[in-house]
Amino acid sequence: MSSSKNKLRIAGSFAALLILGLAVGCKGFFVNPTVSTITIDPPDPSVSVGFTTSLTAAGTDSNGNSLTLTGGTSCTGTTVCWSSSDTSVATISTGGALKGISAGTATITAASGTASATTTATVTLSNVTSIILNSEGGGAATSFSLGEGDIASGTQCLTAIATAGGQSIDVTTSVTWQTDSTTLITLEQQTTPMCVTAGSTTGTATIYATYVSGGNTITSNVIQVSVTQ
Repeated sequence: MSSSKNKLRIAGSFAALLILGLAVGCKGFFVNPTVSTITIDPPDPSVSVGFTTSLTAAGTDSNGNSLTLTGGTSCTGTTVCWSSSDTSVATISTGGALKGISAGTATITAASGTASATTTATVTLSNVTSIILNSEGGGAATSFSLGEGDIASGTQCLTAIATAGGQSIDVTTSVTWQTDSTTLITLEQQTTPMCVTAGSTTGTATIYATYVSGGNTITSNVIQVSVTQ
């Protein structure tokens, strides 16, 4: 009888160890996966100003298994955090909604733990019907004078405002600024506002800007600039 009890105890102990081992082993199967690689779809997305498009992120673990990733703020496990390098060009929500703010490009990143992926988002301004060059005081500029060699009166700054879809959008850094005389005046390209500086020669020059929208080139109003002594 005593021998039978000992055998039962041994069998019970073995069973307990087996159950413990299985529990520990199974626990390993349910550890939150670690993301090793991330891909963003679609790659190099394009969106118009004022519009939104959706991005998704897919991942794999260290064994190459596919993982379903969701957007959030924890940036761990299978949760990815989205970010934009330039929110003045494009913003992106925690769920991957990419919105165009102004024409240009921004780097979009999806990250989880030590894994991350980037893509370049291009924001375009479509359906532009007109572009107006405004002076510092506001309103469409038609002409102004600059004092040659005079710092106080030798600079005038402008903004380019496009009308698209009934909205007024600042496209100062997106238009191509043009002048018929680079000796009379200097244009500080790709700045907001764009500033015109008088050169060392007197005379009259013109300024205008162009923007390509949907294959069409939109030309702004023309400004006459007089450079005087």
